[in-house]
Amino acid sequence: MDADVSREGVELRQLRCLVAIVDEGSFTDAAIALGVSQAAVSRTLASLERALGVRLLRRTSRQVAPTATGLRVLTQARRVLAEVDDLVRTATSGHSSLRIGYAWSALGRHTSAFQRRWSQAHPETDLHLVRVNSATAGLAEGACDLAVLRRPLEDRRFDCAIIGLERRLCALAADDPLAGRRSVRLADLGGRTFLIDRRTGTTTTDLWPPDSRPATEETHDVDDWLTVISSGRCAGMTAESTAHQYPRPGVVYRPVRDAEPVAVRLTWWRDDPHPATQPAIELLTALYRKD
Repeated sequence: MDADVSREGVELRQLRCLVAIVDEGSFTDAAIALGVSQAAVSRTLASLERALGVRLLRRTSRQVAPTATGLRVLTQARRVLAEVDDLVRTATSGHSSLRIGYAWSALGRHTSAFQRRWSQAHPETDLHLVRVNSATAGLAEGACDLAVLRRPLEDRRFDCAIIGLERRLCALAADDPLAGRRSVRLADLGGRTFLIDRRTGTTTTDLWPPDSRPATEETHDVDDWLTVISSGRCAGMTAESTAHQYPRPGVVYRPVRDAEPVAVRLTWWRDDPHPATQPAIELLTALYRKD
């Protein structure tokens, strides 16, 4: 038989049969474990050997043992079956778990309240918050079912709902001359270099008038961002949630009075929304509405 045709003929039930025979030690016990007849086990193994064109087991009156080739096939069969089991769990876990991705700061001061209220209202769906520093906070990568984003996505594969607004804050070194103020304006920040994350951050130089835009440096990690700001070398601009999520000695956060607030969006796959999407939107919107 042609090798390509043989590979197409291999079925999961054949691999399960091979594993069962080896694990149980006999065709009789494998039949019991699989819930089929001993004749069906013999036929299934024979069809697998024909499909592969090799002998997989040595059978004597006393035992069944894999051949050298059978051992290699058995190892691969176990791996394939385990991966299929993982695939099934992944495909069906959406009904029993909800993974919400975020890039930097989750839901700020609402994070704990959301987790507590979700577990009370939806005990059948486990909630997991996942930090993924990508443009979609892990949604495009398959790391989460919903994503909290603070910048719009132009990718039409995704849909979103605005669940709330957050103030825009400036992050400064504690010894910065502006650190003693209760709030600042964009014009007060001229002459500073701002540390930004172009992939996931909410800050661009478009916040400033064209004739007074600051210099920028780039980072991709919130811990690095905080470390550099605490040194006084750069300043930062961020959503209010960052201040709640990442208080840091040596860094102060001050509201920027004349900067637009940051819209917080819950985002999902347009053609495959998680069953818990609407309840999550409703609960988060209610939390932000109390601000």
